[in-house]
Amino acid sequence: MKNRLKVLRAERDWSQGDLADRLEVSRQSVNAIETGRYDPSLPLAFKIAELFDLAIEDIFTSPSKEPVT
Repeated sequence: MKNRLKVLRAERDWSQGDLADRLEVSRQSVNAIETGRYDPSLPLAFKIAELFDLAIEDIFTSPSKEPVT
């Protein structure tokens, strides 16, 4: 699943560790989500959305909505 997490984090000048601390997850989890190797659980996705004050859909792109290449 694609996401804007890295961009949103960079806009706030947060490191992966900073974001991980705010979300109470490991830095490795943040890296895996940012690179698309791991899809967050629904509770974690809500926590991320609340942290950035955005809707989940504004952060994560559904694979079925991604353009076909």
